[in-house]
Amino acid sequence: MVFMAETNQNPSALRLFAAVLLGIAVAFIVFFIFALGIGLLNNSFNMNIPLTLDFRENIFSALLLGVLVIICIAGFVWMVYRTPPASEEIEKEHEAEGEEE
Repeated sequence: MVFMAETNQNPSALRLFAAVLLGIAVAFIVFFIFALGIGLLNNSFNMNIPLTLDFRENIFSALLLGVLVIICIAGFVWMVYRTPPASEEIEKEHEAEGEEE
């Protein structure tokens, strides 16, 4: 399924940097939501799922966080490559301003 026919072959470094930062932030939020949900299941049903918020001591938590960070960063970078900039006119104005200075 193709959402957009064109791809942005050369995105700006600022858009890529923003995608990486947003991917990291979203991954941490999703990790905390997963940990909260699994913690609620552990307490409610007396299960023994080894997931805590302390990912420094628990390898399962660290692996989950690492996978989520990679998936979120890849998703946002994919979105940067698949979506065009907001407006070509705005980019041309910024380029013209940069040349004037």
